[in-house]
This record gives sequence, structure tokens and C-alpha cells, in this order.
Amino acid sequence: MTAEDDVRHLLLSLLRGFYWFDEGLQNYLQARGWPVVTRPQSMVMANLVLGVRRPSDIARNMGVSRQAIHATINQMIAMDIVQLVDDPTNGRVKIVAPTKMGETMRVDAQRSMIFMGEELARRLGKAQFLKAAHLLAEDWGPPVTFTPADVANDA
Repeated sequence: MTAEDDVRHLLLSLLRGFYWFDEGLQNYLQARGWPVVTRPQSMVMANLVLGVRRPSDIARNMGVSRQAIHATINQMIAMDIVQLVDDPTNGRVKIVAPTKMGETMRVDAQRSMIFMGEELARRLGKAQFLKAAHLLAEDWGPPVTFTPADVANDA
């Protein structure tokens, strides 16, 4: 296996891990009696936990259009999970905030992450789990950028 294969597998492993956690989150929330949420709705909530509140910023993080994110947010408003409120720093802009129900749901979601982390540590071994968790928690710095000249000979 080449170094290039290792990188490709790392990206796929990260994606597979995300899906594993997201599916576990959905299973936990359903067992707790919460409504089913879609992966985009789950990603909106993840952005809120990270402190990202403006719909345009959430859309950029998720790689979707502002129209698509507003459709997702509107679904979540109808489910009473989030609401749009005035941005305290700019009254012309709305930000996404959890409702009371959404905040309670977020607490349950965080609880599920603890349970799944404990289960993953059991499956992988605590030392391996902690090593991976610490490595992934490191500051990776800004995303890598490329110029056409950087990639000209890669074709």
C-alpha cells in the first residue's frame, strides 16, 4: 500500500466513522422518543454546538446552498427544534438558535456521544481510542490550498 492509498483510506475511515456516530445518534434519539431527524438536520445541530449560528455560515460549512439550508432550517422550525432570532450583533441578520425542546434534544445527543465513545473505547481498547481521539482533536490548521501550478503535474 502506498502513502497515497493511506491518505485515501484515512479520508474514507473518517467518513465511515462519521456515519457510525450519526447512525448511533439517530438510534439513541429514537430510543429516547425524539422525532427522526435527517442527516442535514443533524449537521445543522452540530454546527450550532460548534457555535456556528448564521444560516449562510452553516450552508458554507456543509457545502450546500443557502436555499437548501433554509429549507432544512424551516423543517426544523416546524419540528420545534430550532428558531430564527435576531443576531445581537446585527439586527438585519437572523441566526439559528435551539428551542427549549431543541436544547433538551442537544443534551440527549451529547449523552449519546459519551455512550458511543465509551463503546468505541471498549471495542478498540481504551489506549487506542484515547490516542485517536487526541490526534483528531489537535488543531489541524487552515485547510490546505493549492494553485494550478501545484497540481499541474498530478494529472
